[in-house]
Amino acid sequence: MDTEKEEMADELTGAVIGAAFEVANVLGSGFLEKVYERALMRELALRGIEAKSQVSFPVLYKDRHIGEYMADLVVQEQLIVELKCVDRFSSEHMAQCINYLKASRLEVALLINFQKPRVEWKRIIQDGKPSYRCASLSEQK
Repeated sequence: MDTEKEEMADELTGAVIGAAFEVANVLGSGFLEKVYERALMRELALRGIEAKSQVSFPVLYKDRHIGEYMADLVVQEQLIVELKCVDRFSSEHMAQCINYLKASRLEVALLINFQKPRVEWKRIIQDGKPSYRCASLSEQK
């Protein structure tokens, strides 16, 4: 990812994380993922950030369509957001985001956990094939 794209990704990721903190501050923990998805969609809209929910991406194998992946949110057609309500992130959650990136051909995914009183998140960046890196912080604003 070049420097300009990375700066844009940082800005967009920061905006979505800020919106997630607001959702967590207002709702608290304990709801189902779908509730947080709807609240985050509303918060992003209030902030003027375009997002779509339940976006489908085709999975191809040797140029043949073999399935679909459904991302919770896609923000400004640049960032995949996967929401969880789990005790902690697992390797399966990371793999899910990596597969979303492969299927969508996007470069950045954000994994957000609303289970605990403090929002947890990880950002997964596709650095090319098949390199990925992850950044995280667990902090309530």
